[in-house]
Amino acid sequence: MIRFLWVMLSVFVLTACQQAAVDESEIPPKKITELRVGTLYGPQIFMTSGQGNSGFDYDMAVLFAEYLDVPLKIQPFTNRAELFDALRRNEIDIIAAGITDTPARREQFRLGPPLYHVNQILVYREGKPIPKDISQLKGKITVMAESSFVETLTQLQKRYPSLAWEQVTDKDSDELLAMIANKEIDYTIVDSSSLQINRRYMPELRSGLVLEERQNVVWLLPANDSDGLMSQLLAFWHQERLVGTLEHLNEKYFGHVKRFDYIDTRAFLRAIETVLPRYRPLFETHAGTDLDWRKLAATSYQESHWNPNARSPTGVRGMMMLTEPTAKEIGITNRLDPEQSIRGGAAYLRDMIKRLPESVPETERMWFALASYNIGYAHLEDARKLAQSMELNPNAWRDLKKVLPLLQKRKYYQKTRYGYARGSEAVHYVDSIRRYYDTLVWVDNQSKMPDEAPSELQDEAAVILPPLPLSPSQPK
Repeated sequence: MIRFLWVMLSVFVLTACQQAAVDESEIPPKKITELRVGTLYGPQIFMTSGQGNSGFDYDMAVLFAEYLDVPLKIQPFTNRAELFDALRRNEIDIIAAGITDTPARREQFRLGPPLYHVNQILVYREGKPIPKDISQLKGKITVMAESSFVETLTQLQKRYPSLAWEQVTDKDSDELLAMIANKEIDYTIVDSSSLQINRRYMPELRSGLVLEERQNVVWLLPANDSDGLMSQLLAFWHQERLVGTLEHLNEKYFGHVKRFDYIDTRAFLRAIETVLPRYRPLFETHAGTDLDWRKLAATSYQESHWNPNARSPTGVRGMMMLTEPTAKEIGITNRLDPEQSIRGGAAYLRDMIKRLPESVPETERMWFALASYNIGYAHLEDARKLAQSMELNPNAWRDLKKVLPLLQKRKYYQKTRYGYARGSEAVHYVDSIRRYYDTLVWVDNQSKMPDEAPSELQDEAAVILPPLPLSPSQPK
């Protein structure tokens, strides 16, 4: 009898333990109260501008936080090593930074589902011999440390023992591409998306050998204790894939760069003759007495080619390419209405001009305001402070245009208050508008002297200015 009771007690205890184990395994994962996302600066990943944040990974992170119904905390890092360490130390929940799927990363982290695909491309500058084989390059390869490109080169070295390269920790892909364009280095390796975007601003870049094809870009999660978050991420990814979000974001950030082309001066002169007469009265009316209507018109051409139905890949619309929040702020209800768009653009520029310190001279205020219109007033102030620290004149455009591109370099932007900004785009943007403005002034003056401006001069004017690149916000 005692033996029977002992056996029954043992069975009861064992069953209870098994049931407890089952119950524990069925306990749902702890719900996070904030989605902490680590990222890197970059036009296709995460960037800030005068009209808000943008980037493929940023947009997806916003949607994922909404799916989880928690606040989103975006934390940009200045290099990949710090980013990876933050995930290992559980300081962030996810890395969303245009990171590709590689064997080494699979050993260290959990990889989310694919977001889009990229190729690894060897890049060189126009004028160099076309590279036929990785083992016969006439120069040195420079790549980012902690990047997938190092893994690729390491594998290639097994076949080509003499293959060598330099790793840098203080440069990102954009900076290395700029060094290629400036003839500072011979070759680098970047993802195809990065090359497509940067080629709009550095047309000297050339695509060489494709070293890896269709690599998945993924998010990274911690190797341990991330089952619940991974499960939610997979469900979210499946939902967004079905509704077409991934395809939409691919087109928004990458589709348009393949269609990029130059605008030549002859096309601008034709637009002045055929398109501008319809809208010139609106530019003159809303420029008023405090703005030069030709500067307002030049800005609009840079933004939209004077197309009232223009729409950029990032969702800004109309002749002045206003975002929806900006339009609401200045009382514009229909961004596609030419009158409202021009009125809104003029109001927004006036606001930018008024915010500038009085130390900026009247003759330069428009250029400063246009830079602010492009990248945001906060980044403009960062550039002015940086110029002052370099003993340059923060109130002179000639000095500020030297400093703005430094906001893309980690060495400088990590010391600023508002961080990374594509300052070189702002410089191109303002300088292009200035060239358009000069042409408008010339044409306007010629129209006032019809007998002294024979038609042949229009053909000669087409060679005065070089072809002009499209604005980053320009519809294609």
